[in-house]
Amino acid sequence: MKTGFRNLFFNRWSAFAHDLLWVPLCLFASYWFRFNLGKIPPEFLNACFILMGMSLPIFWITFRFFGLYRGIWRFASIKDLSRIVKSVALGTLILSLFSAVFFRLEGVPRSVFFLFPLLLTLGLTVPRFFYRGIKDHSLKPRKKEGQRTLIVGAGRSGVLLLRDLIHRQEYLPVAFADDDPKKHKREISGVRVHGGIAKIPKIVRRLDIDLVVLAIPSADKETVQKIVAECAACGVKFRTIPTPGELSGKNPGADQIRPVTLRDLLGREAVNLDTRSISASIRGKTVLVTGGGGSIGSELCRQVAGQKPNRLIIFDSSEFNLYRIEHELVKEYPEVPIEAVLGNITDRDRISWLFEHHRPEVVFHAAAYKHVPMLEHNPAEGVLNNIFGTKIVADAADRFTTERFVLVSTDKAVNPTSLMGATKRVGELYCQNLSSRSRTSFITTRFGNVLRSAGSVVPLFEKQIKEGGPVTVTHRAIRRYFMTITEAAGLILQAAAMNGGGKIYVLDMGEPVLIKDLAEKMIRLFGKEPGRDIQIAYIGLRPGEKLQEEMFHEKEKLRGTNHPKLLLATSRDFSSDWLEEQLNILWKATRRRDITDIIRQLHILVPEYEGLNPTLQKNEPDLRMGRVISAEFTGKTQKTEISQ
Repeated sequence: MKTGFRNLFFNRWSAFAHDLLWVPLCLFASYWFRFNLGKIPPEFLNACFILMGMSLPIFWITFRFFGLYRGIWRFASIKDLSRIVKSVALGTLILSLFSAVFFRLEGVPRSVFFLFPLLLTLGLTVPRFFYRGIKDHSLKPRKKEGQRTLIVGAGRSGVLLLRDLIHRQEYLPVAFADDDPKKHKREISGVRVHGGIAKIPKIVRRLDIDLVVLAIPSADKETVQKIVAECAACGVKFRTIPTPGELSGKNPGADQIRPVTLRDLLGREAVNLDTRSISASIRGKTVLVTGGGGSIGSELCRQVAGQKPNRLIIFDSSEFNLYRIEHELVKEYPEVPIEAVLGNITDRDRISWLFEHHRPEVVFHAAAYKHVPMLEHNPAEGVLNNIFGTKIVADAADRFTTERFVLVSTDKAVNPTSLMGATKRVGELYCQNLSSRSRTSFITTRFGNVLRSAGSVVPLFEKQIKEGGPVTVTHRAIRRYFMTITEAAGLILQAAAMNGGGKIYVLDMGEPVLIKDLAEKMIRLFGKEPGRDIQIAYIGLRPGEKLQEEMFHEKEKLRGTNHPKLLLATSRDFSSDWLEEQLNILWKATRRRDITDIIRQLHILVPEYEGLNPTLQKNEPDLRMGRVISAEFTGKTQKTEISQ
């Protein structure tokens, strides 16, 4: 460290001495040129020496004022040239004014003030760029060590990346690929543009490429998918530089090179959040996140902590998950008071203590059981956690007058075919209904699958690919909506910042993705070819699964909000007394673990629920008819009107 500082100090003062030396030399040269490279008359020579004495302190100030020594000669650029021109122009102006004031320009030919700045600019600029040229030439990609690298994209980002790579021992840039025909067969710092993206396999084989790097930050998903497929086909490693949002104004370089992610292949656009309104809704407040150790909950905790709340309470039933997120946040946000509370949302006494002791002003309820096939086989536990756990937390928020309660829901709650979806839908209904009679604002957010969340297909596919396959897909036509964990949590916070309770905010998930296509893309991410290196096996839909999820019910009219990625779904009104009565019946069935009664009651609460449990017999009532429910008992038909 000390040696590096000493070298930097020495290099800056060496450059400073070099620049000041040019000032008298250029003044003398301008006089010499004025007199046709002949002898300078004595009276003019005296004036020249006086100007030299005056110019040194003047240019010492202007050089430092314009920051000529912020840049490094090794990386001299147009910005450095701009600084030189400004400092020389200002210094020359001051020098001419001083000479006019002190000796009325006697002995100073007018041509000197034209020749001098021109010569000084050249004197300061040429050595810098000459030095850079020598360094670039000596470090041109001629060394044999390092990965032979093909850079895709010969634009600004590609050129900046090349300049960094040629100084790294681990990389050996040997070629560019770019679809712009004007760049073909051109050279950039000695590296040739060999053709377009379609020629990548040919370039890889001919030049023995080890690594392909995509240097187009704004590349669309089709371009990324095409390059990944080409690289997988010829068995070469593929990397990319970050998106413009990830770069945050930084120049792309070797340190930013990263693997291609599923997000790159899916091509999800970056979501712009209204950070001012989000900050206003959280800053200085006590915030509770239930399920804070889970995938969605932990990301909510990270983003909430970044908004400087008065206190963040993380509630979770998993000791390990709770410890992990608490340890991370205490280290990352030491200024934020963080409380890790262990407990279960179905424990009424624990929840009451939590609210009474901490008095949260904002609650994000992310705790839920969400594994669809698992809950099909454990319906009582799903109902107990997802419905009555939500009810317990929501009732506590109402009782202790919490400002805002945000329920994290799912697209599986729309026309549910699974028990998990039905339980989440009942949770939505309860929170909407409670909002109409509470001082607490109850908000519901609904979105689809989250990449790399617990239960996501992505970790499963990765494991299967690493084991050599096959990758198991339930159906060729199955589609799902996807978004990143960061994106989902950000939009949940955005919805929480909006006014009005009893509303369902639907996150715009974009276009649904074929899971078959997702599996193929992931296989290519691992440098394999689907069907050749890794097989895809179709195993059939699991209990409770749909071919395609829906984001809103047909009776929910969607309308826009002031955020383009958030839509508002209208809620359905029904009697609070009826809802409480039906929930009491469901509670008793759940306590008895009576699966038949649980399923029957879920059909009453959610008429559009299409799931059927195999324990129901043929003579059991079909409760999926909406307002009129028909049931056959011992040959008789009974009709029951449900008031909603």
